[in-house]
Amino acid sequence: MARSVTTQRKILNTAAAWAIGLLIFFPILWTILTSFKTEAEAIASPPIFLNFDWTLENYAIVQERSNYMRFLWNSVIIAGGSTVLGIIIAVPAAWSMAFVPSKRTKDILMWMLSTKMLPAVGVLYPIYLLCIQLGVLDNRLAMVVILMLINLPIIVWMLYTYFREIPGEILEAARMDGATLKEELLYILTPMAVPGIASTLLLNFILAWNEAFWTLNLTSVDAAPLTAFIASYSSPEGLFFAKLSAASTMAIAPILILGWFSQKQLVRGLTFGAVK
Repeated sequence: MARSVTTQRKILNTAAAWAIGLLIFFPILWTILTSFKTEAEAIASPPIFLNFDWTLENYAIVQERSNYMRFLWNSVIIAGGSTVLGIIIAVPAAWSMAFVPSKRTKDILMWMLSTKMLPAVGVLYPIYLLCIQLGVLDNRLAMVVILMLINLPIIVWMLYTYFREIPGEILEAARMDGATLKEELLYILTPMAVPGIASTLLLNFILAWNEAFWTLNLTSVDAAPLTAFIASYSSPEGLFFAKLSAASTMAIAPILILGWFSQKQLVRGLTFGAVK
């Protein structure tokens, strides 16, 4: 009887997981399908699901109208640069908090996390003016630094959690053998924390890739990433849903592929590093 109840629970849990997964994935699926429709079919009522004339016209128009590769390259530089720079800064910070804690360590961590609760629009104006005064408005390096600072609390928290799982006795043994601080970080701690660092890199790369508020307000042409590429298909005449869907599909395709091949690391980062 107990085994039967357990089996039923597993079936229900599996069915619920699939239902939730499909519900979350449906907007992406609908966007992809809409990208292959004509504009008339995209706004048809009732909506057309599969029974439509598939076309690549929207992708051809998007390619002709916009330099997709320039937007893609900007996204790669901004997301990749901000993530790598954040890791370089966060590793020593997380190491000191995990292995050389002070009375204020927990307060500092909570303060860092509290900065994520600040509405971004509340600091947009001073940052915008600062970018103008420094001459770095619509600049990729400025976006790298800004997005790194935005995601730095998450990076530090995740790495701190991972580092706490590493026995401190291993580092103490390395110090007794004469290892310097640099050697301890590079040759002892980092190799042991590779899974945690990898999942942190992946998660924060995705966060930076999807960032729209700052990129739309602080870039226009030279540093505009794929979020600006998508927004460019909103016009005073209205939304062109089929072309907008094609642009969105082209923008999310690289990150979807990356997420698919690195899903194990992402799940570990979300469930173990970020939540614990």
